[in-house]
Amino acid sequence: MAWDEWEQLKAQAAERQSTQMQLNQLDPGDGSPGTAGGPSRYGDLKVANASLTKIGKSAHDLYNALWDKARVAVPSSESAAGSLSQQGFALGGGLHHVSNRWQEQLKSLMDACAQITNHLQVTKNIHSGDENYIVRQMSSIALLDAGFDDRVGQPGKNNPVYGGKNAKEE
Repeated sequence: MAWDEWEQLKAQAAERQSTQMQLNQLDPGDGSPGTAGGPSRYGDLKVANASLTKIGKSAHDLYNALWDKARVAVPSSESAAGSLSQQGFALGGGLHHVSNRWQEQLKSLMDACAQITNHLQVTKNIHSGDENYIVRQMSSIALLDAGFDDRVGQPGKNNPVYGGKNAKEE
C-alpha cells in the first residue's frame, strides 16, 4: 500500500466519523432529547434481601434433595458392580465406572449449590454492612455540615448542634 493511498483511507475514515453523531449517554427511551434519567427517575441500585433469601433457600433445598435422594442408588450400584465383577462379567467394571462418575457429578453439583447458598448469605451480610457504613458516614457529614452553618439559630446565640452551655461556662 502506497503512502498516498494510506492517507486517502485515513481521510475517508475521518470523514465518515465526522458526519455521524455520537452520544456518550444512555438513551432515555421516551424519544425526548437530552440526558437520560438519573437515579431520581429510576431509583438507586437495590438488592432485596428477600430475593437473595429465596435464591439461597432454593439452592439449599436442592442440596438437601440431592443429599437425600440422589445418593440412594450409589450403594446398590456399587454392590451390583462388585458382584458382577466377581462373576467375571465385564459389565461390572462398566457399572463401577458409571457409579464413580455419578458420585463425582453429584458432588460437583452439591458443591455448586453450597457455594451459591454461602455466597448469597455472605453477600447479604456485606451489603447490610455497607448500608450501615454509608448511613453512618452520611449522618456524620450532615452533623459536620450543620456545625459549619452560621445561619442556624438566632444571631448571637450558640449553634444548637454543639449543645447547650455546661455548668462551667455559666
